[in-house]
Amino acid sequence: MATFHQKLQHLKRNHEDLLARRNRRVEHTNGIYYRYEYPVIEAEHVPLEWRYDFDEHTNPYLMERIGVNAAFNAGAIKLDGRYLMVVRVEGNDRKSFFAVAESPNGTDNWRFWEHPVIMPEWGEPATNVYDMRLTQHEDGWIYGIFCVERKDHTQPNDLSAATASAGIARTKDLITWERLADLKSDSQQRNVVLHPEFVDGKYALYTRPADGFIETGSGGGIGWALVDDITCAEVHDEKIIDARAYHTIKEVKNGEGPHPIRTEQGWLHLAHGVRNCAWGLRYVLYMYMTALDDPTRVIAAPAGFFMAPEDDEYIGDVGNVLFSNGWIKDDDGRVLIYYASADKRMHVAESTVERLVDYCLSTPEDGLRTAESVAAICRLIDKNKNLK
Repeated sequence: MATFHQKLQHLKRNHEDLLARRNRRVEHTNGIYYRYEYPVIEAEHVPLEWRYDFDEHTNPYLMERIGVNAAFNAGAIKLDGRYLMVVRVEGNDRKSFFAVAESPNGTDNWRFWEHPVIMPEWGEPATNVYDMRLTQHEDGWIYGIFCVERKDHTQPNDLSAATASAGIARTKDLITWERLADLKSDSQQRNVVLHPEFVDGKYALYTRPADGFIETGSGGGIGWALVDDITCAEVHDEKIIDARAYHTIKEVKNGEGPHPIRTEQGWLHLAHGVRNCAWGLRYVLYMYMTALDDPTRVIAAPAGFFMAPEDDEYIGDVGNVLFSNGWIKDDDGRVLIYYASADKRMHVAESTVERLVDYCLSTPEDGLRTAESVAAICRLIDKNKNLK
């Protein structure tokens, strides 16, 4: 029978093998992006020291004392040449927290920093926090905007009733965080993203107004709001720049993913769209572009989804879901898109700014009717026929 020490060494070797595993790009592609063979972060990547008591006297059976259920929905940033994700780690107790993982190349060898993020509280202590978007703003700070979940006190007898608001924090190094006031808004907000540049001398926010914690209600899609002071941000005038639409991938709700990427042709946006299907809510990723001189003006909106679940990505805590709130643009134009599948794990896809711009500007828009979809296909058929 293996001794305690032998079992512990075996546990550590298996964990190191997982962390050091090389991740290979899958060469089968649609021409827009490449997926990778393995997830980049899973619950099993979480440090053993966070989960196991290594003391034989207090843990003689080497049991996992603090279980981790999932690691997903990560914000991403490249800082001082390091690829970093602020991951949503969810314990077996259903509480999420933030933890920073680092990679030398952005595609494998992801390792968590020694401790989780210690996020200061603001106002009523949150029951749960999750899904941080990271923005390196031109004011010199790195901002993290995330969902703050609290009990809905207007429904004391409904133990699933909750409220969502946007928590705001800033940092220089992802280690020490300054908590600012939550975003003040007439509606609930849970997918809020900070634009990386000042607009008319103000901070600009992509919002997602909603009447309830889950249902958008009268909320019309991805909004836009300008705020004077990020330390006490308040939504006054909010306009929808990317609306929901009937019988589309975003008919139920939609929300901005990571902050947009500036290109010569315009701002590249990655977002998620939600529709109902027989399996429940289906989350997919889509793209659009806005003008450089006016980030609220949409200049390209490719029809349909950019990325949807495939194969094992369907399976997890919440099936049929892809979600992204982080991507990184390298100096050479490479774009690493970090996305979660089934509320369980993190993946990476690889593209370039050039490819993504071409995809947005050259893909037909949604005609919103079957006849228009068929007409678009026929135009492509005729064009190809004339090339023969």
